[in-house]
Amino acid sequence: MSLLSLLAFAGAMFLLAVTPGPGVFATISRALASGFTNASFVVLGIVLGDIIFLLLAIFGLKSIALILGDFFIFVKYLGGAYLIYLGYKILSAKEHKMNIKGKSELSWKKNFITGLLITLSNPKAILFYLGFLPTFVDLNSLNSLDILIISFIVTFVLGSVMLVYAYSASGAKKLFKSKSSIKKMNITAGSVMIGAGGALILKA
Repeated sequence: MSLLSLLAFAGAMFLLAVTPGPGVFATISRALASGFTNASFVVLGIVLGDIIFLLLAIFGLKSIALILGDFFIFVKYLGGAYLIYLGYKILSAKEHKMNIKGKSELSWKKNFITGLLITLSNPKAILFYLGFLPTFVDLNSLNSLDILIISFIVTFVLGSVMLVYAYSASGAKKLFKSKSSIKKMNITAGSVMIGAGGALILKA
């Protein structure tokens, strides 16, 4: 993999990570209820879940590409269309004030398992990797080092973004209760999803 491909993937992963979803809201909830440290264990579980999906996507998609050959193009179009659909849903969603109530205190193990289960119970996660990976990675030429580097990028970028959410929520509760800030986040996230889907479909 080239340095440019790695940087592009890291940028796409960052944009994907900042998109609001169950993991973001769970992290915010724990931070509001019990502070940054407890929320960080939720983040750890979320990251592990994403790594599991990432590895399944890498090895699964690689096998499909080798067996089906040109039919893999259809998978890329399907992934692109799905990303565009999600972008539309985000853009068309009505913003509401968030009323995130704190949860009762949990042990670090339960916080970790909570984060892990949130990701593993979300089938959309693997579809995101299905759409993004072929755009930046040649699945037929991946080696062990490439997989390790990609896993590190996902861990570092996703973990950093989620920890920033946790830190911000623990110290600035009003930040996530503004309708205007939610609207801006939806516009940004929706535009990013549609742009990524379009790039995937148009990519040769």
